[in-house]
Amino acid sequence: MEPLRTPHPVYLDHNATTPLLPEVVDAMLPYLREHFGNPSSNHGYGAQARSAVAQAREQVAALLGCDAEEIVFTSGGTEANNLAIRGVTEALASKRHVLTTCIEHPATARPCAWLESHGRRVTRIGVDGDGCARVDEAREALDGDTALVTVMHSNNETGVLQPVSELAKLAHAAGALVHSDAAQSLGKVPVQVRELGIDLLSIAGHKLYAPKGVGALYVKRGTPLVPFALGASHERGLRPGTENVASIVGLGTACEAVGRDLDATAARMRRLRDLLGARLASAVPGLALNGHRELRLPNTLNVRFPRASGNAVLDGTPEVAASTGSACHEGHESASAVILAMGIAPEDALGSVRLTLGRRTTEDDVARASEALSRSWQRIVGG
Repeated sequence: MEPLRTPHPVYLDHNATTPLLPEVVDAMLPYLREHFGNPSSNHGYGAQARSAVAQAREQVAALLGCDAEEIVFTSGGTEANNLAIRGVTEALASKRHVLTTCIEHPATARPCAWLESHGRRVTRIGVDGDGCARVDEAREALDGDTALVTVMHSNNETGVLQPVSELAKLAHAAGALVHSDAAQSLGKVPVQVRELGIDLLSIAGHKLYAPKGVGALYVKRGTPLVPFALGASHERGLRPGTENVASIVGLGTACEAVGRDLDATAARMRRLRDLLGARLASAVPGLALNGHRELRLPNTLNVRFPRASGNAVLDGTPEVAASTGSACHEGHESASAVILAMGIAPEDALGSVRLTLGRRTTEDDVARASEALSRSWQRIVGG
């Protein structure tokens, strides 16, 4: 007799990483098999690889609404952030101030902390109870010594969309440049660099159905930038090292694919996200939302389970793959800094769980996940 097959866990961790789209895999395979040339080589093999990279650059630029020459390929969002933050501050060395927020991803927060340890002045503006960066604090902190403002486009935990364009106007009025980490936003909501009015923007391939280990940095034409890695003249001299052709092809293909049905996919994910929230709220009295109800990514639901830690809820739910923003060290659990920054009490913040949907999430997935999570919580609280 065939053993009963246990269904795969419902994957609700798309803000951590996404599966590759089938068309992305198909586009990459020839460059993993027969088209192995170095894009810098002056023969047919090199020309074929060089053409593939150029096409991918056009595809990424089309999704962002910029020129292909303004796209620099990197190994991912972290490298793109480091290049932007360290590259601008090195280029504008006479200016000693950087402004950021207190809810940035470590890929932004740690470069800013590094700058601070090397003599730069760093201001970290706070957020309101909805998780939105406080523009008034930025207005007060900006001055003629500000080299860069770096603020994420959307928060990776709450999904809350940040006031990037408003901050960009203030920054430019003060003579500063503006960088945004859009790793979580691209492919979920429109991200148009011209409309945002920014100078640099980072993306990560594995957040939008492309491979891990590839990303890009938009660098507005004329933006001063010093490379922090030294080598040959690849990527206009801003990112040395032979290009990862297959993954770059995958990134370009993913950008084209998600751009084709961006609005329809966002509407579908928003409907399923809200259905998941409603099902959980009906089964878990006192369930609370972390973040703005409307100004957030259409796939992201971050909720607080009352009288239980989020980690405990997930530990009791092997049927669901999701995450919390809390950290556990030697048996001690600490709440997410992002949730705490919104003014949530630590004991309440510990109940947070991030549930992030994707392009393949179904209504059946939502039903299975809500039932499993509710059942886990009820076991914990004795309901």
